[in-house]
Amino acid sequence: MNGTLALILAVGIGVVAGLRSMTAPAVVAWAAHLGVLHLEGTYLAFMGSTWAVALLTLGAVGEYVADKLPNTPSRTAPVGLIARVVTGGVSGACIGVAGGASAWIGAFAGAIGGIAGAFGGYHARMGLVRSLKVKDLFVAIPEDLIAIGLGILLVTRF
Repeated sequence: MNGTLALILAVGIGVVAGLRSMTAPAVVAWAAHLGVLHLEGTYLAFMGSTWAVALLTLGAVGEYVADKLPNTPSRTAPVGLIARVVTGGVSGACIGVAGGASAWIGAFAGAIGGIAGAFGGYHARMGLVRSLKVKDLFVAIPEDLIAIGLGILLVTRF
């Protein structure tokens, strides 16, 4: 794989992290665990471990539930945004390494994608809720499915 494509995929996985902070690392962990992303022999190999898959999957499922609760803070609030930058960065580093690019450049691309996904996803969700005049839940669940589907699409390009 060429480095440019790896960086585009790293930005994409960052966007997934911007939508759902735990989905990106969970999908990356599953891909590494199943041998789709080759992280063996790198300092990111732990992402393919059974422990990483289990913990990150539980985190993603917990986030899907927490996102629907009325008191959940905005993804653009400092804590949520920092989480998306970090998980986008780690996930982007994994994509970068697996695609033959630098881990640091992949991490940077993933972090930028995390910011874009957080703000873009927030505005898209709020705009859809307002324009469709529906409860937030009716937009949030499809957003979950988009994040999962996009994540799977991105990690299976290897």
